[in-house]
Amino acid sequence: METALTKLVGVRYPVVQTGMGWVAGPRLVSATANAGALGILASATMTVDQLRSAVREVKSRTDEPFGVNLRADAGDARDRVRVIVDEGVRVASFALAPSKELIAELKGAGVVVIPSIGARRHAEKVAAWGADAVVVQGGEGGGHTGEVATTVLLPQVVDAVDIPVIAAGGFFDGRGLVAALAYGAAGVAMGTRFLLTSDSTVPDAVKARYLSASVKDVTVTTRVDGLPHRMLRTDLVASLEKSGRATSLARAVRHAAAFRKMSGMAWGEMIRDGLAMRHGKGMTWSQVLLAANTPMMLKSAMVDGVPEAGVMASGQVAGVIEDLPSCEELITRVMLEATEVVGRLRLT
Repeated sequence: METALTKLVGVRYPVVQTGMGWVAGPRLVSATANAGALGILASATMTVDQLRSAVREVKSRTDEPFGVNLRADAGDARDRVRVIVDEGVRVASFALAPSKELIAELKGAGVVVIPSIGARRHAEKVAAWGADAVVVQGGEGGGHTGEVATTVLLPQVVDAVDIPVIAAGGFFDGRGLVAALAYGAAGVAMGTRFLLTSDSTVPDAVKARYLSASVKDVTVTTRVDGLPHRMLRTDLVASLEKSGRATSLARAVRHAAAFRKMSGMAWGEMIRDGLAMRHGKGMTWSQVLLAANTPMMLKSAMVDGVPEAGVMASGQVAGVIEDLPSCEELITRVMLEATEVVGRLRLT
């Protein structure tokens, strides 16, 4: 299935596996790439050296194109860009809009730049700055999310920009792919659906929690890091909702210290990153401090396999996913279903 996305990045199918922290590692990314879709390696929870090693591991597992997701506001963003360029990574994706200068630097090195956005005005801005495509995530998506549904946001963005638009938030099968294409998108991006594959390294106990969830078991809270965050409803999330400000900030301090030790970052680097987050997202200092909760609480579930001690970012589609196919099986299923749907829709 050829679309503007497949032609832009050189993959066989218009499907993207999103860069989920602690989840989108070399095994999942390479399996996605070998299945014909675009795998995105998550780098925010890696050091620069770990990122370089992860990129090389993906390249040892596949000859297909893949990408790396990074934070444009990170203090070492330039170092990470250098890894992407030096290692010949095809795509750079961003959770926050990169600067005009950073986009130009990557494009000058032949890297395709694809920021993720949650509002029409943000899509217009990065398109004007030279982004090659955008991922548009509606409110159904997992992790940090907005309030506008994909079915409302997607056509707005498609009408506003002249670059390929990739739809995210609520997609898990071939019907959704066809629907996104009908709206004018060039493909779909899926996170939760790829998390729930046999190629995902998320522990089995955590996957079981996702598979047992209903649509009503997915909620949005601001009590993890001060921003709207879609995740599975658990006893921990309920306790976070009830905890007071002092308790929340104390937890954030502990998590910031743990993340600093794990990442090898100096306190000065973390403060600089906090300043960038504060200005880039318009966050208060309390929200910046709470942001330290996110990587460590995700790690407890996604890496350590202790869902009771962590949080599980999730799209609403978790409530309708019932199995753990391989990436190859998933992509084959999605494309077969999309072809069948298109066939049924032929109108005279």
